[in-house]
Amino acid sequence: MAALHQTAASLQAKLLPTIRISRTTPVNLSFSATFPSRSLRLGHHRSHGGAKMSATAAGSYAAALAEVAASNNTLDATSSDVEKIESVFADSQVFDFFANPTIGVEKKLEVVDEIATSSSLQPHSANFLKILVDAKRIDILKEIVTEFELVYNKITNTELAVVSSVVQLEQQHLAQIAKQVQKLSGAKNVRIKTQIDPSLVAGFTVRFGNSGSKLIDLSVKKQLEEIAAQIDLGNIQLAV
Repeated sequence: MAALHQTAASLQAKLLPTIRISRTTPVNLSFSATFPSRSLRLGHHRSHGGAKMSATAAGSYAAALAEVAASNNTLDATSSDVEKIESVFADSQVFDFFANPTIGVEKKLEVVDEIATSSSLQPHSANFLKILVDAKRIDILKEIVTEFELVYNKITNTELAVVSSVVQLEQQHLAQIAKQVQKLSGAKNVRIKTQIDPSLVAGFTVRFGNSGSKLIDLSVKKQLEEIAAQIDLGNIQLAV
């Protein structure tokens, strides 16, 4: 499992205040008799019209983890842990290892301990990952990450902005983008995620709002498309 040790978790530091939330009456759920000490308290999670069962399960797991983090005043640190876990499992070799039904649970739990140590996960985050392994729910980890992000953003009144560019932007530029998104969205906090997109040629795009519904497009690709749309080759006559 050398690939596990080589996986780098590239994270952006978040300077968000500690958030306290009121806890609703939970339902205690013990995930496995094998790990009686590992249990989470799940709040009621309603699915939205026609949502798949996996999405409902992912939402429940995410809400449970957020509740534990909020009760420990470690919501920001847990969000960082979730990003680390997402980065590790983005490696197909890691994901395939945990998804392989022929590999025993105990072996997988040993590897979880390796991940927890190398990524400096909090105990409850490592414990949560072990619960997913024991419950055979690693297959919905990506959905859990997405749902946790939604819960985290709602609790902290945070707007997520995804900035795409050809090259990594400087921190001062990202800070300016964050201020503009905050002004447009009215959110208390803005969290920036960056990604590289060579197709933009130059410049950048910013997506925010519900499911990235709002777009700020300052890319050269966009400008070239607008120029091309204005050119009507049918009206051009060549001089003879």
